[in-house]
Amino acid sequence: MFSFLGALAVLIVGYLVYGKWVDRHFGADPDRVTPAHALTDGVDFVPLPWHKIFLIQFLNIAGLGPIFGAIMGALYGPSAFLWIAFGCVFGGAVHDYFSGMLSVRQQGQSIPEIVGLYLGEGARKLMRGFSVVLLVLVGVVFMVGPAGLLANLGMEGIFANTSFWLAIILAYYFIATVMPVDKVISKIYPVFGLTLLIMAVGVGGMMLIKGLPIPEITDPLSHPQGQPVWPMLFVTIACGAISGFHATQSPMMSRCLPTERYGRRVFFGAMVAEAVVALIWAAAAMAFFPNGLEGLNEVLAKGGAGLVVNEVSVGLMGTVGGMMAILGVIVCPITSGDTAFRSVRLIFADACNISQSSTRTRLMLAVPVFAVGFALTYIDFNIIWRYFAFSNQALATIVLWASAMYMVHQGKSHWLASLPATFMTAVCTTYILMAPEGLGLTAGISYPVGIVAAIATLIWFMMAAARRSISVQPAVSS
Repeated sequence: MFSFLGALAVLIVGYLVYGKWVDRHFGADPDRVTPAHALTDGVDFVPLPWHKIFLIQFLNIAGLGPIFGAIMGALYGPSAFLWIAFGCVFGGAVHDYFSGMLSVRQQGQSIPEIVGLYLGEGARKLMRGFSVVLLVLVGVVFMVGPAGLLANLGMEGIFANTSFWLAIILAYYFIATVMPVDKVISKIYPVFGLTLLIMAVGVGGMMLIKGLPIPEITDPLSHPQGQPVWPMLFVTIACGAISGFHATQSPMMSRCLPTERYGRRVFFGAMVAEAVVALIWAAAAMAFFPNGLEGLNEVLAKGGAGLVVNEVSVGLMGTVGGMMAILGVIVCPITSGDTAFRSVRLIFADACNISQSSTRTRLMLAVPVFAVGFALTYIDFNIIWRYFAFSNQALATIVLWASAMYMVHQGKSHWLASLPATFMTAVCTTYILMAPEGLGLTAGISYPVGIVAAIATLIWFMMAAARRSISVQPAVSS
């Protein structure tokens, strides 16, 4: 219990203290004109109230990530609390803040353009391909999963057909992707974002009221079942700690931010809120089942993380909990999937410098993307999906290095971004060396090579930073 509450305190204090320091060190200027006002087009650049942007950003980056990932991460025991708390404050929240605020400073551009600006044209091209592939995979998986769940709710006829639900979800995706942000997304996303928060608070509150035996941290490097905590835990729990997917979502809200005064609330704050959700679900997964992690393993073997969500929600909150669980498992991935496709449209638009003010140009970019996405629903790409976790963290690492270079250009200390970037470089390198879908090497080889790679990357960065004498000026002037 104390480990859980301590991790929760780290998140709250981290937002109030470290988040404010990051905001001040970045140089947020409430008087600077933001893209939402300078480039208003009634489609993607639309000023919105900060609380709406916060809830949209929260739902965009969350989906089921902080629930399913945290449940799988719970198998590593209470060490997960440390990663969620400190990983979020010093890694994920910094990553999300910079990916959003750098976009604000550069006319709301997508993350590949931001990375290219600070790490070079090669990095820009890599990130364009990397981001599009990752986003299409997210969109397809978050379309197929809910469609299968809806088809198996006990309904009959056409409503029991997965293809029918795929068509319905795809049609919604299409509408949400091409319609102005204030016509669909800003109307319904805040409601679902608030629902996701209420669901997590309900689970956490009932967990404390019923006195579930939340385990304490004893040996943070020990896996209850003998699996290596490093680097597996740091890739298993992405949403809730640090996730590269978030960097593809933040620029959408950077185009709606009315003033930089709200940058910390929206970008840093939404990440902390997601970490709170992940922390609660990790604790619930560890404490709810009678046999602890053994019981959790049994339920996962029967029906995956979705069954865990259902049993915990119903067990702690009754019928209401069951309804919210079903709503969450179906709606949350859909709301992340559609913004994934919207992000692809914006990445293509930024790369080709195509205005999105007209419906025709939006359709021109969206139709081919959806055609590819729909075709992928007929392919079993479970093997490819294994690489998603690694790719997700690698993307976050690249964004952190770009953020560090921005600070160099501004003549400010880069360590708030370069230190977590170095850490994540070690995570990604070690993971791809050890993982079954990687090289499958032993820990004795992977650990030192991963550390050396991280140190070498930091040295490269320091040398590159020393050569950068020309400061990149923000594209949006005050």
